[in-house]
Amino acid sequence: MDISVVIPLFNEEESIAELFDWIERVMDEHQFTYEVIFISDGSTDRSWDIIEELHQRSSHVKGIKFRRNYGKSPALYCGFKEAQGDVVITMDADLQDSPDEIPDLYRMIKEEKYDLVSGYKQKRYDPLSKTLPTKLFNATARKVSGIQNLHDFNCGLKAYRRDVVKNIEVYGEMHRYIPYLAKQAGFAKIGEKVVQHQARKYGESKFMGWNRFVNGYLDLLTLWFLSTFGKKPMHVFGFLGSLMFFIGFVATLILAIGKILGLLWITDSPYFYLALTTMIIGTQFFLTGFLGDLISRSSPNRNDYQIEEVIA
Repeated sequence: MDISVVIPLFNEEESIAELFDWIERVMDEHQFTYEVIFISDGSTDRSWDIIEELHQRSSHVKGIKFRRNYGKSPALYCGFKEAQGDVVITMDADLQDSPDEIPDLYRMIKEEKYDLVSGYKQKRYDPLSKTLPTKLFNATARKVSGIQNLHDFNCGLKAYRRDVVKNIEVYGEMHRYIPYLAKQAGFAKIGEKVVQHQARKYGESKFMGWNRFVNGYLDLLTLWFLSTFGKKPMHVFGFLGSLMFFIGFVATLILAIGKILGLLWITDSPYFYLALTTMIIGTQFFLTGFLGDLISRSSPNRNDYQIEEVIA
């Protein structure tokens, strides 16, 4: 199969049928073999009924229905698990992503040998409350991830080589950082394509700009820490703990010398209590790193490495 199109959605009953007709027209025009996987993320409208109707009409339509709303990342995870196409395309269900981009995305994966291609909505039709946090978020993500050529990490329209989606785990709200996850898994050829952004035709956006930025920033810190120190927590906590303990010890030693020389009363100086507190916090950091290392060494995934090919 050439292409799997994975579409997570929440209450998009107005646009589902129109979106599938558009995808079907593009696929037939380019003679692709394909499947379209809709994931209804706890929708409370008629979204699932429409997906069932489309399945009756076309064998290309598949569906996954969540009992409740879990979020976009779990929906993508389940869609990736079911996808069978050589190239996997993700897009939103609100008609803001254009299926006309699919042939070029497919070509970039198959002919230009990209592992992942992310869409870049250079001209957006979103309100300022959404675009401004997005710009700040993307600038931070580029800095932390080291993927400098991407302008829009969170664009829903992306294309992947099948190996990529089968070897990354998207959880929580990590869908914003799939390029970073792919890079950490060893899929380093990541490209970008300027894509058309359509104005929203039905309903309202399900995501608020500033809330997305705050959550995205916290997720980015989590992902950076896990990818950098996840299997070696002692390297960060042990270093910080040792540094703080050393500073506190030196400060205490200086105060003790001052006491011996009669220059000051230790208990009258606030620096004494600050030095002791620093030593205590340093010890706690060190023990945190030690315990983290013990947990990491006991993890069943401690030797989970990405192997591309084996010659025996």
